[in-house]
Amino acid sequence: MKKFITFILLIIFSHASYAQLFSKEKVKNRAFWDKKPLTYGYYLGFNSLDFKFQYKTNVHKDILVKSSTGFNVGLIGNLRLTDYLDLRFEPGLSFTTRTLTYPESYTTPTDDFTETSNSERIVKSTYVYLPLLLKINTKRINNFKPFLLAGASTAINLSSNEKSLDDNSAGKFRMTSNTNFLELGFGIDLYLPYFKFTPSIRGVFGQGNELVKDKDSNSPWTGNISKMQTRGFFINFTVQ
Repeated sequence: MKKFITFILLIIFSHASYAQLFSKEKVKNRAFWDKKPLTYGYYLGFNSLDFKFQYKTNVHKDILVKSSTGFNVGLIGNLRLTDYLDLRFEPGLSFTTRTLTYPESYTTPTDDFTETSNSERIVKSTYVYLPLLLKINTKRINNFKPFLLAGASTAINLSSNEKSLDDNSAGKFRMTSNTNFLELGFGIDLYLPYFKFTPSIRGVFGQGNELVKDKDSNSPWTGNISKMQTRGFFINFTVQ
């Protein structure tokens, strides 16, 4: 995944550098596309999400989070505000899996965490993802235009288990069904002859506490956690 991200960043920066170095006026593809007040598109992409934990008392070792590469798909509605500012709504679905591993030092001696069924929790999430973003554009350079993204989003986790009567004592890890994020990223619009292609990358930072506590206040899985928040990044490829 790291090699893939590096490859994408190299593409973005190489295109931007090329445009700046060879800025002689060229025939512009889709020259009037950005003058439209409202445009639409779709995106496909990848994500890598993990959890940030805050504890009630200090621990020798944190809960380990292993992230896997997830998948994003959705639609885009883009409202032109000015030549350099757009308002963008990107409803979609995001799928991700995170594996939590509790180290032995995290639990009390009376807890049996030698078995994987106790020390490991696989957390699968399916988010209905609803971001509202401000797109801050630079001046278009021939057929390239870098931009920044900033905004907020809300997501409904269809796999949260929030209303489940079972908890970790029965092997069920529970999260809140609603999550809010702050987002910050960048990308580059590439104007091709028949459409606009846009690779972008952005970080997502969960707000609030997403953990639903176990019924037992001294639960070894949730008792010492004061806050759990999603964080990570999205890489999306947009076609408009």
